[in-house]
Amino acid sequence: MGTNFGEHILQRRKELQITQRELASRIMNAETNSPISPQYLNDIERDRRKPTSDHIIRQFAAALEEDADYLFFLAGAIPDELRDRTVSKEKVVEFFQAFRRTK
Repeated sequence: MGTNFGEHILQRRKELQITQRELASRIMNAETNSPISPQYLNDIERDRRKPTSDHIIRQFAAALEEDADYLFFLAGAIPDELRDRTVSKEKVVEFFQAFRRTK
């Protein structure tokens, strides 16, 4: 498995024998309702850019038959449905401390 989002996307794409152009055509930008460009995908795979939205991370998960939660982790992102929850500061700190102990 790749060590970051871009490396993982590249490795998984190659495992599935999908070209950059083909994968880019499967990832729809929610704002423009059009596929991302192969250049944008190339920038992501080379870790020059990060996915710009939760929607795009989920699109990558679906296209690459990958777990979205794992891709959120690799992207260093917290999904909207978790960010939008009302959680106390103490609970957030408790969660991150517990997560660190699982190494």
